[in-house]
Amino acid sequence: MQTTFPQLLIKHAAERPNAPAMREKEYGIWQAHSWSAFGELVKQIACGLHQAGLARGEHMVVVGSNRPRLYATMLAAQSVGAIPIPLYQDAVGAECVFPINNADVRFAFAEDQEQVDKVLEIRSSCPTLQHIFFDQPRGLRNYSEPGLQSLDALIESGKTFNGSQPGWYAAEVAKAKPDDVAAMFFTSGTTGNPKGVVHTHNTLLDRARAGADFDKLTANEEVLAYLPPAWIGQNIFSYAQWLACGYVVNCPESASTVMIDLKEVGPTYYFAPPRVFEGLLTTVMIRMEDAGSIKRGIFNYFMDVAKRVGPDRMDGKSMGAASTLMYALGNLLVYGPLRNTLGFSRVRVAYTAGEAIGPDLFTFYRSIGINLKQLYGSTETAVFVCLQPDNEARADTVGVPISGVQIKVADNGEIMVKSAGLLKEYYKNPAATAEVLTADGWYHTSDAGFIDAQGHLKIIDRVKDVGRIKGGANDGAMFAPKYVENKLKFFPHIKEVVAYGDGRDQVCVFINIDFDAVGNWAERRNLPYAGYTDLAQKPGVYQLIKECVEKVNADLSIDALLAGSQVSRFLILHKELDADDGELTRTNKVRRGFISDKYQPLIDAIYSGKSEQFIETVVKFEDGRSGSVSATLKIGDCKTFAAVKVAA
Repeated sequence: MQTTFPQLLIKHAAERPNAPAMREKEYGIWQAHSWSAFGELVKQIACGLHQAGLARGEHMVVVGSNRPRLYATMLAAQSVGAIPIPLYQDAVGAECVFPINNADVRFAFAEDQEQVDKVLEIRSSCPTLQHIFFDQPRGLRNYSEPGLQSLDALIESGKTFNGSQPGWYAAEVAKAKPDDVAAMFFTSGTTGNPKGVVHTHNTLLDRARAGADFDKLTANEEVLAYLPPAWIGQNIFSYAQWLACGYVVNCPESASTVMIDLKEVGPTYYFAPPRVFEGLLTTVMIRMEDAGSIKRGIFNYFMDVAKRVGPDRMDGKSMGAASTLMYALGNLLVYGPLRNTLGFSRVRVAYTAGEAIGPDLFTFYRSIGINLKQLYGSTETAVFVCLQPDNEARADTVGVPISGVQIKVADNGEIMVKSAGLLKEYYKNPAATAEVLTADGWYHTSDAGFIDAQGHLKIIDRVKDVGRIKGGANDGAMFAPKYVENKLKFFPHIKEVVAYGDGRDQVCVFINIDFDAVGNWAERRNLPYAGYTDLAQKPGVYQLIKECVEKVNADLSIDALLAGSQVSRFLILHKELDADDGELTRTNKVRRGFISDKYQPLIDAIYSGKSEQFIETVVKFEDGRSGSVSATLKIGDCKTFAAVKVAA
């Protein structure tokens, strides 16, 4: 049955009025919002927006973190036929100018003073922007900007209007059709201005239901919403599937309390990018390194047991009586307390996506009883394209096509997708739309990959990034930078990597160390340091990273396709790659082209055989100020290995 988001809200409020729809944590206390109360709030905001002049088909920008009133505002906009556009709350003002102007936005919702200041800062560059509503009034008492109004005042206006026309809201919601535009999400804009991805109620809800059916989600699930609402992954998990299934979404108090809130909520359905899972594991390993010898010995022993039998147990395979007994003892002493510490004591299904996850990391979580799986999708596909069945989760694939999805591989290795969840268009960009959507409904993913013998999809890299080594001993060999980068990022001491090699005679990489993990490593060795830049250039740190690189080279040497992608030289950057500096997208993806231009002197130095290179870089601080970081970077050489020939 096709429907819309506001219609689903009304349905839940009628069928389960007192059941919790959302919870939020304020001042350390969890507050519940029932479906009926939440539905009433949405109605009041919708009536208020109508009174303020928001028209059907208009766009409204929403910028803030995960809060029930932010979700209510998006639902209210959809209730009157308007189209919410969530923007990243950590984006600087300049990044918001293009989406606002591109969509001719008149209305904006800003969570608090920080977001209001951001919108006001760019107002002169956004001539269509007229109305700005804010949720949290702290710090805004003396603001007198025209069109600035509190959400509470808007709600009061809506109450008055609803009292005079009690049937208006229901009639307005009934006007919406499943094929009407429901939301627009802007891409990260790695190669230019971001593109507005237009989705209908049906495209989003179709994929939400397909994903829910695949993993047998029910109204009894608990979800923690902590990733940016502007990212479609968070929107699907905490908005589309929330309304499709009717489960409870929990909003943490702040970014700093997420780990505490995670343990308190104990979600049953969880999503995080690999970086979050890496961070959690790094925290565990740091704590265990600091633990006493007995505790550390017990941990290491039972983790060996888990690695040996845990994955088979997760896949429903027989383990034998002795292994079953040892795993049960390990679960009592180590795995259970560890899952509780991580906040995963109740997780039934956990997903990761966005980047490849390392096999060791993947195995760790599954071995201790966490059903961690991978998925494949994008903003344009409404996320869900491939998912991993419970008993077929593998680190080297992204799963099988789910209900309603067709996949084919083009002659150039590009993955093509057809599904009911595909974007309607790129907003005001018919040329870009025509580039990705064929006349017969196939979507160009720009990802290179293949389907293996078991029907699972394997992703190699972006099609445009897959290149060839030119010259040297590996002339003509395939070079897949993302594959190399991800293998290096599997090490806890490495946070980010940028690999170069296409059209060159060897592969070289820039590396960001993980400051917490390497800092802990340094402290245990009584190695003093005065911040990231100083730590990154320590000879011992270079040796540590060199060992990681050479381990990856050894692994690559036995890969028939990518043995030529072994890393010959590397350097450790003097600063962490940062979205505020334009080096990463807001979803923490590397902007390879931008970094190449910015750090061209380093590329020239590493390929010319230099042993060091001075660099000075302008950086931006959170308060808008600029500064600079400089250092003379060491350039290290790595051991490479002869390609291993596999016996026929």
